[in-house]
Amino acid sequence: MKTLYLVRHAKSDWGNENLKDIDRPLNQRGYNDAYLLSKQFAKEQTHPELIITSSATRAYSTCAIFARALNYKESTILLVPQIYEAPVDSILSSIAAIDDKTNSLMVFGHNPGFTDTFNSISDSDIEDLPTCGILGIKFDIKSWNEIYSKKGKAFLSLFPKNFRES
Repeated sequence: MKTLYLVRHAKSDWGNENLKDIDRPLNQRGYNDAYLLSKQFAKEQTHPELIITSSATRAYSTCAIFARALNYKESTILLVPQIYEAPVDSILSSIAAIDDKTNSLMVFGHNPGFTDTFNSISDSDIEDLPTCGILGIKFDIKSWNEIYSKKGKAFLSLFPKNFRES
């Protein structure tokens, strides 16, 4: 059994038009949402054995906030540049490369790739994974390589709007 969590980076700051896209930081709402969702996830869900992230600043920042909430050593986060703005095939090949001793994986990245990936490998569909949204999928597989051919069971969807105070 394998468990995969897909987490879209939190809301980014578009205020500095001179920054390259990969270097955009989180904005204040992004930080707030990341702290809120990471605490919620840490309280209610099984913690992942491995965390990997896109190399984009906004994805890594979101990932680092979650790692702290999960008491996960930041030094063991794997930076995977291929996840940055990647299509489904690149995301799946990054997941398939994970050591099969790892049974639960959390991946931080971007849309539209994460929405498309979820829709292609789970028994459920979503229209759009919002910023800082978390989707969980369980697979009855022994190897991450099998993720290409097996549909997983969607079991979790956590979105910031469901936890923000009105």
